[in-house]
Parts: sequence; structure tokens; C-alpha cells
Amino acid sequence: MYLNEFLLLSLFLFCVGVYGALARRSGVLVLMSIELMLNAANINLIAFSAFYKGDLSGQVFALFVITIAAAEVGVGLAIVLLLYRNLASADLDRPSAMKG
Repeated sequence: MYLNEFLLLSLFLFCVGVYGALARRSGVLVLMSIELMLNAANINLIAFSAFYKGDLSGQVFALFVITIAAAEVGVGLAIVLLLYRNLASADLDRPSAMKG
């Protein structure tokens, strides 16, 4: 397969992730959209690593991104659960009412 095909797949996933992060109000769906964007970056890293044979730095960076994504999911879901417990809604527009 060619590098262009992987880059187009990554572009599509990243665009869907950006749209989901900007258009959704639910905290869980925003977290899923961020995961899509991170996976698109992983596809880019691994595709370029495979394109330049013998260079494993892209795969190593992809492992770091996966580790950071797992930590982000843990912290993000904890925040969403606390918001749901306090406001009985996972809507991301409601926490701004808690400022005062």
C-alpha cells in the first residue's frame, strides 16, 4: 500500500475527530473525538515509520501517544463522572453555571 492511502485515512479520522469535539456537548463524546484525533496521529507516525524502513522512532512515539491517551481517558472520565454526579447531566455547557 502507498503512503498516501494512510495519510488520507488519517486526515479523515482527524477531521471527524475535530468535528466531533467542536459540535458535541456530551463530555463522553468529546473524549471519544479526542481519541479519534490521537489515533489519526498514531496512523501518521506508524505510516512514516514504515515508509522510512529501519526507522522505529515513529512506532516508539506512537506507544507514548497510546500511554498518554490512556491517562487522558482516565482523568477525563473522572471529570465527566464528577460533573454528572453534581449536575445530573454530562452536558459541557452546564459547568459554566457553577462559576459563582
